[in-house]
This record gives sequence, structure tokens and C-alpha cells, in this order.
Amino acid sequence: MKTVKKHSVKILATAVGGLALSALVACQHLQKPVDTSAFQSSVDWPFYHGNPHGTHYSTLNQINTQNVSKLKLAWSFDSGDAFGEGGNQSDMEGNPLIVRGKLFFVSPKGRLFCLDAATGKQQWVFDPAFGEAINTKQRLRGVSYWSGTKEGSNSKEERILFSFKKHLLAVNAQTGELIKSFGQEGKIDLREGLGRDIDTVYVAEVSPGVVYKDLIIMGSTGNTPGHIRAYDVRTGKMQWIFHTIPWPGEFGYESWPKDAWKTAMGANAWSGLTLDPENGLVFVPLASAGMGDKDFYGGDRAGDNLFGTSIVALEAATGKRAWHFQLVKHDVWDRDPPTPPTLITVKRDNKNIPALAQATKAGLVFILNRLTGESLYPLQEISVPASNIPGEITSPTQIMPLAPAPFARQKLTADMLTQRTPEAHAAVAATFSTLSSRGPFDPPSEGGTVLLPGMDGGAEWGGSAFDPQTGLLYINANEMAWTIKLRKQQPKLGGDSGEAMYQNFCSSCHGLDRKGSPPEFPNLEAVAQRLSAEQTRKQIANGSGRMPGFKSQLSDTQLTNLTAFLMGDASQTLKASKEPVPAYPSTKNDPYAFDGYKKFLDPDGYPAISPPWGTLSALNVNTGEYVWKQPLGEYPELAAQGMTNTGSENYGGAVITAGGLLFIAATVYDNQFRAFDKATGKLLWQTTLPAAGIATPSTYSIKGKQFVVIGASGGKNPKGKPAGSIMAYALP
Repeated sequence: MKTVKKHSVKILATAVGGLALSALVACQHLQKPVDTSAFQSSVDWPFYHGNPHGTHYSTLNQINTQNVSKLKLAWSFDSGDAFGEGGNQSDMEGNPLIVRGKLFFVSPKGRLFCLDAATGKQQWVFDPAFGEAINTKQRLRGVSYWSGTKEGSNSKEERILFSFKKHLLAVNAQTGELIKSFGQEGKIDLREGLGRDIDTVYVAEVSPGVVYKDLIIMGSTGNTPGHIRAYDVRTGKMQWIFHTIPWPGEFGYESWPKDAWKTAMGANAWSGLTLDPENGLVFVPLASAGMGDKDFYGGDRAGDNLFGTSIVALEAATGKRAWHFQLVKHDVWDRDPPTPPTLITVKRDNKNIPALAQATKAGLVFILNRLTGESLYPLQEISVPASNIPGEITSPTQIMPLAPAPFARQKLTADMLTQRTPEAHAAVAATFSTLSSRGPFDPPSEGGTVLLPGMDGGAEWGGSAFDPQTGLLYINANEMAWTIKLRKQQPKLGGDSGEAMYQNFCSSCHGLDRKGSPPEFPNLEAVAQRLSAEQTRKQIANGSGRMPGFKSQLSDTQLTNLTAFLMGDASQTLKASKEPVPAYPSTKNDPYAFDGYKKFLDPDGYPAISPPWGTLSALNVNTGEYVWKQPLGEYPELAAQGMTNTGSENYGGAVITAGGLLFIAATVYDNQFRAFDKATGKLLWQTTLPAAGIATPSTYSIKGKQFVVIGASGGKNPKGKPAGSIMAYALP
């Protein structure tokens, strides 16, 4: 690395295939022959990302490089659930499942649909909100399918398990009816069983769980500890739990302050899990050891914070740790592994090594032996800058792979700034001169620090796709700079006014000006235009997504006043106190707060860095070398001016087929769905979707006819029109 002096680099694996640092890896499994049966899908697409190994690969080849140019729209289905605009657009990120002619997907409002996969005709729909109006984003990326015999009977049953807000639900796959024998009347409250008061946490899960035999294994997100749990798929009873923030006596407990297990949030598996059914392992990509402000300030969590920002292999039957590999120690950059690892085979010395590939937000690929956790490529331990924030103690070293090379640029320098126009260059150069930009582990600062790739990657939640035929791993990525800035916490205000409640409880995320950082932290200036007072009050009380609920911290009067303040109706504010007066800052709160999610953009809203802004790469996992790499996506208005092949933000992954094709939508602004030659990256076909397809496609076959489907909803482009459709393509 250019930013690291020679004396600061320690080689952790001196030769290809050498052992990784022993402190990072705990191993309990021996080498076993590779079974490729879970690497691929064929007629059906019955798992999230196609198969248990999460390879996105299909053996179907009716659509191939010779005829894909003839692909036409076969059918489309509009869920009718599109809503909103700007930072509150509807969002449909799911990877549809197809099982025995039925297609299952979740709409932008969280409704579960079953369609005839050949025609798109609706068979049934289940509403987990039970008629309640939904006007806020419900980010759901898929569902899980299970089939087995009914208890006490030889008859077969099929279930769809999926999450909605705080619940895991089980629905009859044939009828769409809630299965009342599962959990409590068909639902499990995911807040329960975490060792916390359920009124102090908000729990959800945006990605589907994995089904292993008669268990469904779940991660979570929200304002909660991210413990991994397995439930009986028939009864809903919890069978095991793995504490991602270790409890006393558990491995990793010493990497946290003494009582952190009682209060710490985070270290969750929001991006989903990957299953190795042949070896009975489930692989868990765990996020950073913080939530909200604590993603970027860790003064109260001194230590490496296992199992934050790690890959953990668990025995699927018991939840017992097999091994772990920490990607970032004491993460203050929110460098969550954004996708489940992809299970691959690495060929070396005429042997097949069962492995996994973990693509990261930081633009890196870690390739590990999936049975032992050993790195199959050399690693380096680098010295990194220390934080200058009082109370923050960052790790003096971090781990980087020597190979494969990063798939995104790692450090922003002045010569990399945009040249789109002289005015744009001058503006971003002036801003850049005020920022710290010392590479991938430059800590957050009060003056502002450049993070490249930004907080949306590098890799994102769509994940990488693996072709077992060729050993190529395909990664689509963002390549834009963001800034991280910390600010001193505002002093707490006394009294019960809405203004005081907002500053004390809301401003650290949404800003004193209520502008937020959409879409993660919505703009609240005009919240009354999209939510009623009742809906707003309910969301404040119960929480949603990353937002905790405050009903245990606010009195009825305070809740009423805060709601009225956000609604802009001062006349409804209860006069429970005089004008707010400064009070001493609470000792329970961090002295520093995150200043918001901010992309580094030019004055016209385009990335401050020179293109490419989004890429698609093909990596040979056997050699560690990239076979090809190219921009992915465009800004239509720039393309019209002759600025093409810029690449753009992209979310959602690719599908690989035996027909020689790579299908991907993902791009935010041009609404394109594309097919490439997987060997060369040559564009062979594209079509325009009704809205951006920020989702991973699926492919399947009905009576010998191959289809490719993609969800189209928009959701990331504040100027785009939202949708909520499934689009299916086939040969004429």
C-alpha cells in the first residue's frame, strides 16, 4: 500500500495458502471433499441467491450468448404498493423465490405475493400489517422456503417464512394463510430472547433467514444486540442462540469493557447468512460493534470488540462457534460486511479447497478456507493512524489482504478529483483541502475525514456471484467518496417541550435542522406530508429500522409534545414546562455524535471523484487476478452530453448462467437491466425497466421455458418515480 511505510507492514501469510494469524482464527473442522450440489440452481430458484451456497448460479442455458438479444418481456406484475418520493420512496430489494411453478416476493409495503411463475397471475397475497396503512420504507430482501411432513401425519406441507418489522411470520405456501401453530398465532416477536427489556430495543431483519433441516436461522438489525438465533420451523420455539456481543465466560468477552454485554448494540447480521449444508455450517457476516452514533464513536467500547465486523462460522445444528475471522478491529468506520459470503471452490495444486469469498464495503475480497477460516491468500498487518477524538482508542493495526487486489480505489488524492467541469473541480478541490484523507483506516474527525469507498461500498448487499464452471467471481461495486465527521453533542435541554425532546433524542441522527441524511436518516422537515400525527407518534414510541423506540424513555406528555413539534402544530403542544433551558449533558450519552451520512459530491450533485463511479469485475479465485473490469451504469443526462461509461451507484447483485450470461440490473439512475457475456464482459442485451431494479434477479424454467425476473421499484434515486413491479423476460 502506498500509504504504509515498509516497516509498518507485517506479512501474516508468507506464501499463498499459508496460515492466517492464529488470534484471528479458531478452527475445529478438518478438510472434507467438496460437494458441489449446493452450488447451483436449475429449474427452480428456491433459495435466496439461488442456492444454499449463495452463488447466484444457474445451470439453465436455453437463454445463451447466441440468442439473448431476442429476449422479450414475457409478463409483468404490479404490486400496487409503490409510494412516496425523494428520501421516503418505496423500495423493493427482494430476490424472488421460485418453487414448483410458484413465484414468491415481498412488495414495497411488505406484502407477500404468490404468482404463477409462468404467467405472472396472482394466486394469493398476505398482508403482515393486517390492513394498517404503510407509508414508510419496508426494506425486505427476500423470503425463506421450507417443506416437510406435517407433525403426526405423512402429508407434505410447505411454508414461507419472512420478517416484517419486529416479527418473523410463517405462511402456508399453498394458501397464503398465517400458520397459527407457529410461535404466537403465527408470529415470533424477534425482540424476545435477547436478554434485554423488549421495550428498550427495536428488532427487525431485512434479509431472509436460512433453513437448515427443521431450523430457520435468523440474523437481525435494528437498535439491538445482534445475537444469532435458530427457531424450530414448525413450532417457532428458539433452539439455540449465539451471542455476537459475548457474555461473561464466552470467547471474546475480554475484547469488550466488562459490562458491555448488558448495554451494547450492534454486531448484527443484517445482510443475511450463507449455509453449507454438506458440512453443517452457517456463515455469519457480522456488522460493526455499534449502532447509530456508536458506529463512528467507540469511546465506551474500548477493545477489538469481537465479533463486530467479522465472519463467524457456526455449527448450524447447535450454534457453536467453529471459527471466526475479524475483518476490522474496533470498527469506527461502519465497515459492515454488506453481503453474505459466497461459498466457492479454489483449485490449487490439483486439489479442490472448499472456500468462501467475502466482498466488503471497503472494496476488498477475503478468500478463506470455509472449514478452517484460514486465509488462502497472504494477509498484511498495517499500522494505521490513531484517532484524535478525546476518549477514542482505535486499534493501532488493521488487516489487509495482499491478494486479490482491491476492486475499488482505497485513498482519495487531489489528482483523482472530478474534472467534469472546471467549476466542479475547483469546488471539490476547495472542500478536499479541508479534509483528512490518509487511506482506508483514517479515523473519523471533527474536521471531516474522507472514506473511500464510501459507506455504501465497495460491495453492497446484492453480493458476489460465483461460476463453478470457470472459477470466476463477479462483483458489482460502488466507487464514490463519502465524508465522516463527528461533532460534540449538543447540551441537553431542560423541560418537556417538543423542541427539547427533539434536540435531546432526535437531533444526533436527523440534525438540528431536521434535514437528516436521506435515505438512512429521513428528512423530518415535512414529515407531516407523509405521515399522520398518529403514525408519527407510533413510530417514535415503537421505533423502526435502525431507529429505537422511545416509549420507555418519554412520558405521554413528552411524546405528545415531540409529535406536535414534528407535525409543525405548536398549538397542540402541552404546556408542561416553561421555555426549555440548558441542562447538564447526560452522562449516559457519548460526548461526540455522528454528523450524518454525507456523500462527497460536486455542486451539481455528481460524485467528487473522477469516474468510474460504479464497476463490475470478474475475479479468478484460483489465481487472485482480475479477468476483466468495466464501468456499470450511467447518468442519462451526462451520457446525453457525451460523458458515457461513467458507472453509477448500483445495488443488487448478478445472476450467472450456464448459457454464458451474466444478468444484472442494480444501477440507480439509468433503469437498465443488462445481460453480459460472462467470459468477456461484453454487453449483449439491455432493456429499460419502469424504475431502477435495485434487486438481484432470479432465473428458472417452466415446462422447458427459461425466464429471468427482476424487481423494479426505484428507491435510491430521489428524482426517480417509484414503482413496485416484477418484470419477467423470456425468448419469444
